[in-house]
Amino acid sequence: MSQHALDACNDDAMVRAMLAFELALADVQEASGAVPGGISQQMREQLERASVNVAEIAEGIASGGNVAIPFVKQSRALLADDIKRYWHQGATSQDVVDSALMLLLKPRLTALDDLLLRCRSAATALMDTHIDTPMVGRTLMQQALPITFGVKVAHWAIGLEQARRRLSAVELPVQFGGAVGVHSGWDDFGLEWMDALAERLGLAVPVLPWHTDRYPIHDLGTALDAVAGAAEKIALDVSLLTQTEVGEVAEPSAPGMGESSSMPHKRNPVRSALIRGAARQVHGHTSVLINAAAQPLERGLGEWHAEWAPLMESALLVEGALEQVAVLLEGLEVYPDNMSRNLMATGGGIMAEPVARLLAPKLGLDKAKAVSAAAAEISLRESRPYTEVLTEVLAEYPDAQGIIDDDALHTACDPALYLGSSFAQVTRAKKWLIKN
Repeated sequence: MSQHALDACNDDAMVRAMLAFELALADVQEASGAVPGGISQQMREQLERASVNVAEIAEGIASGGNVAIPFVKQSRALLADDIKRYWHQGATSQDVVDSALMLLLKPRLTALDDLLLRCRSAATALMDTHIDTPMVGRTLMQQALPITFGVKVAHWAIGLEQARRRLSAVELPVQFGGAVGVHSGWDDFGLEWMDALAERLGLAVPVLPWHTDRYPIHDLGTALDAVAGAAEKIALDVSLLTQTEVGEVAEPSAPGMGESSSMPHKRNPVRSALIRGAARQVHGHTSVLINAAAQPLERGLGEWHAEWAPLMESALLVEGALEQVAVLLEGLEVYPDNMSRNLMATGGGIMAEPVARLLAPKLGLDKAKAVSAAAAEISLRESRPYTEVLTEVLAEYPDAQGIIDDDALHTACDPALYLGSSFAQVTRAKKWLIKN
């Protein structure tokens, strides 16, 4: 991931986000008359001139249990005595931390959306180029029937786009409820301030404070995991297709990228490895977030605290993974000749299914499948063309003589003529991808 993304989520950034929350709170309270006029501006000027000791805040987490407590204590100490009492008024530590996390995550979600749109454009270009490029479709890791590379990429693109649309629907709400979530001591001001805070900070307005209603975290965490899963699918497919014995694609070349420390001949799919490594970590973080969803009473004990690191790390890991996916899709090297070669790796035996369909009206389904399967097995074992072997096998069945002409047989054995709805699927996928 970029250094910019890391810097935007470091300790200093967290302090700035907490400060933004507290100053916004003072602003809305002043606007409602709960704080004397000019106080919020004095706070802003005094704290922006002062230097907050991040290391001291970090040390205070051990005794306070969260970063907000030492932050609030230290920042209050930097204020003039006559305005100290208006600092952090009506708020609790969870209000500060949850809202600050939402503020840090908001630009990260924007960055993720930009990367996903970039991936969509690259995938669409690949789909256009290879809409009718035949290749082997594989099931249970074995050759099955022909598809096109365009339809494979279409599935990659749809996976990413589905995850993008889900992530774009995630709301990042402000948090403000006070000690037990009911704005104790402030009555109707509480909800008014919560709504005003959301508007001022550019966050979503929750129905109620969500101290132990962790759906926003669950929603975001699982949405990030969906993106990670879609990215991992691409990396897994690419890495399998780059195998020496397959050689149908290669990752974009770059100086030093993919080299082995001991084997000069190797070109390792390291971008795929980076993507998969990041995704695996996100899956683990998501498990933590899911298991922290049910939190006790009016404030969690350990559950809320467990969310902070995995949530932020998940966003950063997904961002780093998508940076690699974008480069991968934009520069993917595709080898149609090797795809054609692999289509014939069985001597043409992967076309046994359409041949059986061709023979079934005359031989019956069971005998047709037996004939086509026997020919495929011999073709693979003896490395002979499937059509040649099939002719020999058919000669052993007196009732099969003359039932099929050579042109029909060769048509049934041509992978390029047995692509099903591949072309139409790519066309349909492109329309859906650009719909939103």
